[in-house]
Amino acid sequence: MSLSRRAALKLGLAATMTSFANPSLFAAGKKIPLGLQLYSVREQAAKDLPAVLSAVGKMGFAGVEFAGYYGWEKKPADLRKLLDDNNLVCCGTHTALDTLQGDNYKRTVELHKTLGNRFLIIPWLDAKKFFSTEQACKETARMLDELTDKAAADNMRVGYHAHAHDLHKLGDTTPWDIIFSNTKPQFIMQLDTNNCLTGGGDPYAILRRYPGRSTTIHLKEFSKTNPEAAIGEGDIRWPEIFELCETVGGTEWYIVEHESGKEPLKSVKACIDNLRKMGK
Repeated sequence: MSLSRRAALKLGLAATMTSFANPSLFAAGKKIPLGLQLYSVREQAAKDLPAVLSAVGKMGFAGVEFAGYYGWEKKPADLRKLLDDNNLVCCGTHTALDTLQGDNYKRTVELHKTLGNRFLIIPWLDAKKFFSTEQACKETARMLDELTDKAAADNMRVGYHAHAHDLHKLGDTTPWDIIFSNTKPQFIMQLDTNNCLTGGGDPYAILRRYPGRSTTIHLKEFSKTNPEAAIGEGDIRWPEIFELCETVGGTEWYIVEHESGKEPLKSVKACIDNLRKMGK
């Protein structure tokens, strides 16, 4: 299926971004589309995904990143139509490591080819199994590089999403630094601004340290006083995040995530409204 005209327009420059290895090509202030990680509204999506996608499209989001499909993976063409009908594109998925291995890999790729998505993001890895020592981290990096090469043959990209334990100290370094110092540039570094800070990391320094790797990034507020703060209402220096993403980061999608609000749809609406006020 082809993108709807309006959805294609909402993608803007992201659709033309072809070089992740040369961050000098990224112009400051370029328009990066806004997506929503559907985990933000998971309870509502589980009850009525079509209604949620309709609401998300009306808010002005250009895309959604999945973290589960609520049974719709069994009818991918219908799921794609739901996206198209709401002027949304699939800007990524959080898919477990085992869905990219063995016989599961082919099914995962077929689903996402139908959805029009190229970004297969591993959302979490068990620290005890994959990050227990520096050597274990390097072995994990080799495994992730193998998945990167495998996905490239299908014109897809694999990545890893930040959690707090990925930023904890391991000797003089962190699992995060070992992974992204030992994987190929094509392997996506999906930083999560809140999780990074919660784990003691420095998102500003990390974006500078790994230029061109932040193809997609989770925008999630961090506040020492208000755990329900929407984007723009906490402690993150958003102008600095945006400047780094739009100059050295190679960012193609800003993906909003908000997990803590009592009324999730209102929370994500506040996030996108605040981002629009900041010119995004």
